Amino acid sequence: MIQNHRLSDVVYAGKSLDEAKKVAILIHGRGASPQSILELSQFLHLDDYALIAPAADMRTWYPYSFMAPIGENQPGLDSAITLLDDIWKDLEARGFRPQDVAFIGFSQGACLTLEYPTRNAKPWGAIISFTGGLIGDQIYSDHYQGDLQQAPVFIGSSDEDPHVPESRIEESRQLIEKMNGNIQVKIYPGLGHTIADDEIDIANTMLSQVGRA
Repeated sequence: MIQNHRLSDVVYAGKSLDEAKKVAILIHGRGASPQSILELSQFLHLDDYALIAPAADMRTWYPYSFMAPIGENQPGLDSAITLLDDIWKDLEARGFRPQDVAFIGFSQGACLTLEYPTRNAKPWGAIISFTGGLIGDQIYSDHYQGDLQQAPVFIGSSDEDPHVPESRIEESRQLIEKMNGNIQVKIYPGLGHTIADDEIDIANTMLSQVGRA
């Protein structure tokens, strides 16, 4: 189990880690909770997965916009990255491979869903970002290391989202491509700050492929 954080920081659901062959890490948005992001399992094909949903302190991973100067979002941002790293190290110790792991997040959680696995690039099973982008007042390329080895990445968002501009999604796409990620971006006209049925369909296609490599 996770050693460096309270057990209350992480909610486990789905199959047990002892019986599952693949894992989904679901990261909630600002003001939400592990229970709320786990409700996505009603729509996502996660029956064969162990589910891990970490909890943000006071329901916020970091205090300001994901496009604020990084220092302004500390220590929250580093704490969130550390928690995700502890989750991965625990999974690795249990014998899971990067390709057995899917990251799924919405809004603030979608930003972390991109940020952690891109900072620690490996052939992850899936990276599914419902309305998010890489974090910082600009993209700091020296924060991101490794080779995604064609890991499948999806970013979906609205053309009029009040929190995530298209320009940052495009900048994120470019960096992830440079790191050898197999990225798909879809911008939905008039969607607003929510998740479209089409995004769920794309996510389910990706989830069906996790662990096959």
